[in-house]
Amino acid sequence: MYTSLRQARLLVQAGRAGQRRFLSLHEYQSVQLLNSYGIPTPKSIPAKTPEEAYNVAKNFGTDELVIKAQVLAGGRGKGKFDNGFQGGVHVVSNPRQVKEYASKMIGSKLITKQTGSTGRICNAVRASGVSNVMLAERRDPSHEYYVAVLNDRVTQGPVLVTSNQGGMNIEEVAAKDPDAIITTPIDFDKGLDPAVGLDVAKRLGFKGETAQREAADIFASLYKLFREKDATQIEINPMAETVDGHVLCMDAKLGFDDNAEFRQQDVFALRDISQEEPSEVEAQKANLNFIKLDGSIGCLVNGAGLAMATMDVLSLHGGNPANFLDVGGGATPETVKKAFEILLSDPKVKSIFINIFGGIMRCDYIAEGVIKATKELGLSIPLVVRLKGTKEVEAKEMIKESGLKIIPFDSLDEAAAKAVELAV
Repeated sequence: MYTSLRQARLLVQAGRAGQRRFLSLHEYQSVQLLNSYGIPTPKSIPAKTPEEAYNVAKNFGTDELVIKAQVLAGGRGKGKFDNGFQGGVHVVSNPRQVKEYASKMIGSKLITKQTGSTGRICNAVRASGVSNVMLAERRDPSHEYYVAVLNDRVTQGPVLVTSNQGGMNIEEVAAKDPDAIITTPIDFDKGLDPAVGLDVAKRLGFKGETAQREAADIFASLYKLFREKDATQIEINPMAETVDGHVLCMDAKLGFDDNAEFRQQDVFALRDISQEEPSEVEAQKANLNFIKLDGSIGCLVNGAGLAMATMDVLSLHGGNPANFLDVGGGATPETVKKAFEILLSDPKVKSIFINIFGGIMRCDYIAEGVIKATKELGLSIPLVVRLKGTKEVEAKEMIKESGLKIIPFDSLDEAAAKAVELAV
């Protein structure tokens, strides 16, 4: 059970290390998708500008609202904007207050525990129709629950993970009180049996028959969405039983498998690249597996396993990698040049370490790309290169004849130590 919950939280990170990426949606987009499957949520309307937010609030039908910054990061409520404004989620009571808060959110960066010190911009990408803030009606819950649908390695299929302790960090709940977590396998083809869903609702403690039936219907609809849209994770935290006896999904986190983009174009059209690291977006265009880190040693490696091992060796020698970069087995000289451009776009990079094992990848292709990039980009920082495997001899000869200041090594340990030394 605990494995399932950790997978829900760590799926994106683990997937990236395995050369996969996952799409995440803004909250308002998730709400719209949930509603399209008949899944009830509080009434919610997005807005792109403070003026639009004011007009939305004015015509909402109630003054009991919540305004939420649309930033792809957890912990928004406890976050802080770079302009000093505290919190990305606020209770508001009139249109003027909505406009005031929206003006402080839109165009500023929200810094949370998940974003790091740089934060993420709360800013519309108008060409894609992305909104900055969302206004939602305030609904009073009598109890909050946790619900997730995800793939489970233990059962080798989809599972429904639930708890009657919602509205809090579910991993902490699982660690302190494992019995509070209910994991229910779902038949991949048939979906969640209505009787099973109703039983789960009763075990969770939904009070009346109406609430139990509504909860069971939501469980079934969440799985339908999960399967039909190729989701990797659907997390509702909290799902609330309201004081009037109904059930609503109060907050949602949805993730989707990029491998399914060809058949989920409507979902992937919702992507907001303003929420992503620019260098990672650029790398993805070139089919490079790249993740930006905080160190000073740029890494260019082929293979996710070797890339992670390379970062470990650099750390053992006291260095800090600036990135994870796997050029894959089909890299060309042009791809290598593009990788260099991405590495050099980071001003913190003080040395570059190339570590290639030529199995499928040919070392001479890497050498050609390195030489081309060094000449055309006017490389001025130290470059350490380790090439082993297919066309290794030819590659080393090419580097030698180039006359460029490229430092070659055969030993991984020695090469890593030199890259760390030159990055100081």
